[in-house]
Amino acid sequence: MSAEDLEKYETDMELSLYREYRDIVSQFSYVVETERRFYLANSVDVAVRNADGEVYFEVRMSDAWVWDMYRPARFVKNVRVVTFKDVNVEELDKPDLRLDDGPFSG
Repeated sequence: MSAEDLEKYETDMELSLYREYRDIVSQFSYVVETERRFYLANSVDVAVRNADGEVYFEVRMSDAWVWDMYRPARFVKNVRVVTFKDVNVEELDKPDLRLDDGPFSG
């Protein structure tokens, strides 16, 4: 496989992964970003740990989707990540769950 073919393959895989993300993101409550991967999850627990003076983060997620184009099974029941880098957890906005300004609001 040539370098050009490999680049095209990676571009196609990234586009396919983005489309999958777009189709499933509404099923999740949180976005979690570590230095290695990006996750969607419905439950997230981040614990700061200290071992022999070194601080690290233990992240436990359940009902998760893993952003990794080289991983065939992206949906996982439980995942545990240990990292010495920062962890970013954001709650997803759920616009489809908001009440509109109809007669019963406010």
